[in-house]
Amino acid sequence: MTAAPGAPDVSPASVRILLCDDHAVVRAGLLALLDSAPDIEVVGEAGTGEEALALSAKLAPDVVLMDLQLGDGIDGVETTRRLTAAPGATPHVLVLTTYDTDADITRAIEAGATGYLLKAERPEELFAAIQAAAQGRTALSAPVASRVMANLRSPQPTLTDRERDILTQLAQGLGNREIAKALFISEATVKTHLGRIYDKLGVDTRAGAVSVAKEQRLLP
Repeated sequence: MTAAPGAPDVSPASVRILLCDDHAVVRAGLLALLDSAPDIEVVGEAGTGEEALALSAKLAPDVVLMDLQLGDGIDGVETTRRLTAAPGATPHVLVLTTYDTDADITRAIEAGATGYLLKAERPEELFAAIQAAAQGRTALSAPVASRVMANLRSPQPTLTDRERDILTQLAQGLGNREIAKALFISEATVKTHLGRIYDKLGVDTRAGAVSVAKEQRLLP
């Protein structure tokens, strides 16, 4: 319908997007895809978490489309945490990643992500998720939503960030001394955390902890 002469333009404003992905080719593909949506405007691109923080403060996007793995520097989860905890108006963060472990999903949501989408989604699903995120509504890929619901029905052990770090090192076959050195903590601290991990997972061996963690998708 054509507006009457002199009538104000009531068309909805475009959702302003900041892309954050450490792969230039992926960003180029997303840029081309999002340019095809009339109600979405990409206002900036970042290849690192640090760049995303700086550009977000400068450009004030509505939504930051965030990958989780960003190479060197802070990762997508920490970037999300800093973006959503910044003073003043903050953007909504929509995670767009190939990683769908329970650990990744939990960490991203706890950090303040509004939504969590997998890169295998169809373009129209991505567009809809961006619009939902811009309005502060939760947007989850179907596999992610199913996993979240399953976890609500059968809650999994809640591990602290440090316990996850140690469990990750454990899965790589490192001993207590090596883990302590890698995480800059004492061997006694490693042993204390391992005891708590064993209790939470209901196991009494290192191999058992790794097995249960993999089965329950607790490792990043």
